[in-house]
Amino acid sequence: MMEFLLDFCLFFLKALTIVVAIVAVILVIVSASRGTESAHGLTIEKLNEKYQKMADTLRQAAFSKTEWRDYEKAQKKQRKKDSKKSGDDRGKRVYVLHFLGDMRASHVDSLREEVSAVVAVGTQDDEVVVCLENAGGTVHEHGLGASQLQRIRDHGIPLVVIVDKVAASGGYLMASIADKIIAAPFAIIGSIGVLTQLPNFNRFLEQRGIDFEQVTAGKYKRTLTMFGKNTEEDREKTREELEEVHHLFKGAVKKHRPNLDIESVATGEHWYGTRALELGLIDELGFSDDYLMRLATQDHAQIFSVSYKGRETLLQKLQGAFAAFATSLGIGHSL
Repeated sequence: MMEFLLDFCLFFLKALTIVVAIVAVILVIVSASRGTESAHGLTIEKLNEKYQKMADTLRQAAFSKTEWRDYEKAQKKQRKKDSKKSGDDRGKRVYVLHFLGDMRASHVDSLREEVSAVVAVGTQDDEVVVCLENAGGTVHEHGLGASQLQRIRDHGIPLVVIVDKVAASGGYLMASIADKIIAAPFAIIGSIGVLTQLPNFNRFLEQRGIDFEQVTAGKYKRTLTMFGKNTEEDREKTREELEEVHHLFKGAVKKHRPNLDIESVATGEHWYGTRALELGLIDELGFSDDYLMRLATQDHAQIFSVSYKGRETLLQKLQGAFAAFATSLGIGHSL
């Protein structure tokens, strides 16, 4: 009876996997064939105007006619005054980038275009604000994301990273590049560690008389495997690789946050914003909305939201889907 249930479950999982894969491919093809993708390229939005419009909408509803008339006169007078400013008195410019992370840090391609645009025009008198939400993932792709933010620092432009929800593992690696890290009190911060995990079906295959052949050139070309028999030597080599990546991770964080007691926080643990501030993982508690509105109202900075959308081919969509599936199985090291 148990054998029957096991075989039935395996058959069900195989069938489900095939159906999901087919549906995913069909959806991608249909989406691509419709040609309804939003415009690609660089998009700029001036947030000052957005904030002003929202506030004025509420003021007009709440103010009396006299109050609203007086307010409009004051605003008209201020705009006239601002227009007389000399070209040298342009004020501070703030460029806002948004990074929404996933296991593959797939937004990095857009980030590199956004950074290229900003460093082409930004100066040391300006500021770049990155609103980051990233729980970590593959090592090399999050490392590239951190390198893109490093380009901003290398050009001498002040960099602020704001975390409203999470900057963990590879996400914290990226955040640590900043001159200042601001996080919400309940944002998840830290997780300075490395892991690798994958299922092993070797005993299952042996029980069914299925041989798995793998031929390599190079002693450590392949260590842990999903289908072959793993040895203690394989595990030890993998642990060595993880320790090396962890060492690089700690070094990268320590470079930009020299006062941080790296050994006490590089345990793989994560903390909420309030505790992260005590540990020195962040510099200030706050939220992205409040910070940007303060820049606009109190500092009178010009704030520009910068975003880039690339044109993705059908092949790239399929490759991304398969890569995401492989990542979900734990193939490769992850931050």
